[in-house]
Amino acid sequence: MCPSGSGFRLYLLLHFISQKDTASIPHTTFHKKKHLKMTKIFIINGGQKFAHSGGKFNQTVQDWTIEFLSKNNNYEIKTTHIESEIDLQEEVEKFVWADVIIYHTPVWWFQLPNLFKKYIDDVFTQGHNNGIYKSDGRSRVNPDINYGTGGLLHGRKYMLTTSWNAPATAFTLPGEFFDETSVDDGVMFGFHKMNKFTGMERINGFHFHDVEKGATPENIVIFKENYTKHLEETFKNL
Repeated sequence: MCPSGSGFRLYLLLHFISQKDTASIPHTTFHKKKHLKMTKIFIINGGQKFAHSGGKFNQTVQDWTIEFLSKNNNYEIKTTHIESEIDLQEEVEKFVWADVIIYHTPVWWFQLPNLFKKYIDDVFTQGHNNGIYKSDGRSRVNPDINYGTGGLLHGRKYMLTTSWNAPATAFTLPGEFFDETSVDDGVMFGFHKMNKFTGMERINGFHFHDVEKGATPENIVIFKENYTKHLEETFKNL
């Protein structure tokens, strides 16, 4: 959102494109050939309906992710949409089950959408001494050190995608709004620290910019092409 424009126009455009490209992609668990050692992927769709935002773009990004992964027999996929009814223990078990967690989220007013933030608060709290984290990592003997080392999700990796009304140049050009600070080092800094607290390792994410004013059919195709290339490079090196 993060002051944005015509969400309805974006909704219609993505709906038209998704009918051709992704309408047949299921949003449930994929079970591939059992004799292969599969990489387990947990995808979280943080988009939601609010004001003029219909949550369509992040659903489309999730569809692109599943479309890419489903071409390979080595992946098993589980998904969650934060607007769905949530069983907290089941969500904790998905984090524990996964090798890679993929977060798809819009950025609203320079933060996560409210339902996505609530999802994280509730699920991670449910995961205390229950698979996600044990403590903050410190001891009473020397409480000044080792903060943030009590996570239980070591060995797992995560990838973040975000979508913005802001253009990429707002982060890179001198004098522009974000003071030449990247998405990851600025607005999403706390999000990355949150995942580090659980023990997860960050892999390179992808940020979609200018998704409202720049939401032309041509640009949506470019978004998909660039994101697919990113997935190819990322999963080739996992």
